[in-house]
Amino acid sequence: MLELKVYRGHIRNWHELCEDLGVSTEISAKEREKAIILKGYEKWGTDIAAHLYGMFAFAIFDGEKNVTFCLRDHFGTKPFYYYVTESGELLYGTFIKDIITKDGFKKELNEKMLQLYLTFTYVAGEETFFKGLKKLMPGHYLIFKDGKVNISRYWTPTFCPDNSKTLEDWADEIHDTLKAVMPQVKTDDEKADSFLSGGVDSSYVLAMSDAQTADSCGYDDERFDESKLAAKTAELLGRKHAVCKIQPEQFFENVPYVMYNMEQPLGDASAIVFAIACKETAKHTKLCYSGEGADEFFGGYNMYRNAERYGDNLKDFYVGNTNIMKEDEKQRILKNYFADVLPIDIARPIYAETEGLDPLTKMSDVDIQIWLEGDIYLNVDKMSEAAGLEIRMPLTDRRIFDIASRVPSKYKVNDENNKVAFRTAAAKVLPEEIAFRKKLGFIVPIRIWMADERYNKDVREKFASDYAAKFFKTDEIKAIFDEYIGGNSDLWRKVWTIYTFLVWYEEYFVKA
Repeated sequence: MLELKVYRGHIRNWHELCEDLGVSTEISAKEREKAIILKGYEKWGTDIAAHLYGMFAFAIFDGEKNVTFCLRDHFGTKPFYYYVTESGELLYGTFIKDIITKDGFKKELNEKMLQLYLTFTYVAGEETFFKGLKKLMPGHYLIFKDGKVNISRYWTPTFCPDNSKTLEDWADEIHDTLKAVMPQVKTDDEKADSFLSGGVDSSYVLAMSDAQTADSCGYDDERFDESKLAAKTAELLGRKHAVCKIQPEQFFENVPYVMYNMEQPLGDASAIVFAIACKETAKHTKLCYSGEGADEFFGGYNMYRNAERYGDNLKDFYVGNTNIMKEDEKQRILKNYFADVLPIDIARPIYAETEGLDPLTKMSDVDIQIWLEGDIYLNVDKMSEAAGLEIRMPLTDRRIFDIASRVPSKYKVNDENNKVAFRTAAAKVLPEEIAFRKKLGFIVPIRIWMADERYNKDVREKFASDYAAKFFKTDEIKAIFDEYIGGNSDLWRKVWTIYTFLVWYEEYFVKA
């Protein structure tokens, strides 16, 4: 007897799977996907993920064999955690909050993670901030039997550049594939909005979707406000446009809410804005598209232009999209420094997988396996779930990645642009000025706001708290904060990363 114990996600190719597995298409989506997973496991066993497109994490209990089978999707769009108790019981699920309240869970801080966090600004790798609680990593499954956990990897991102095609060939393939994927992202009876920034990814998704309303964030300070660019795109595409204007007071008020619902500290300031946007969007829809994945797949970050210059040195320092604090600085500010805990060790196995490939491909793969899972997808999943909003990401799809894995780096980044092939595809449905607009990123005026005495009271208090003194040399972190306040705005990320850890720690270990 098979029992689906845990499932969160959305299976895109459900229609053909229903046909293949003999599942009725007339039942509810929830029952349909449950039946697909159980019948799929019956038919394909541990190879089930090879037959699924979409976002998913699930656990099946096989009562006949007394085996628990847990699986996380290829890219890690949905989280999955597990913990083995002292008595040999497996605790598991997609929410940490559910696991840490169960009998047998011993709540202890995994202090070594702080050292990694100060570099990454997110929880990278399989360890978490809770001792003994681990993440099932993307592309992996877990089998629990007779008190033992066995982890296997069923999928690895692989890259085989194909130089036989032209730029236009690649653009056609990207566009045709997205055209095929989009109808699967939701059913005809579902209604979705689409998140929209000033960038090409969200603009392309909106243009290819049936969403009638685009949702954007904005600020009163025009230097940071992309909502006007988004409004022009929405108007051009004939869609309605809703803007959530973020105020600094609102931003800081939401920090504890975000750290609690994130369940792990996250030093990405855009997560606070995204959380507010999710709450606002959930007032008028329960389903929304978002454009994550294209930057990492197709070479979207400006730093990728330095790839050739970095060359083989990458494997000594590149750990992903963020690298906030170096080891000497962490040694200076931490009460306990562990010499054997180094961020580069998390990236080393990825470099082994990409040996012989070009530097840009290596950088992209590190970001796909570390940054996307630890920051981007975690943020999307946790903040949408907390707000009661479901987000689906059309560009995060194995069929899209398959193209990206074959596109040569010369069609990803050149002297003038990044994401070249992707932008060329987007230009089929967007004006050139939008398709080739310079990447701005998800800009947040935090470096200005946090220096303002009207908004940084809690930052000061956290830095001077008793629990800050448990982990940090408080005179050292105060010196960083004072220098930032004194005008060195480049230090904002370091201040913010320390602060978000302290807010999270208060939520889970002080208030609890």
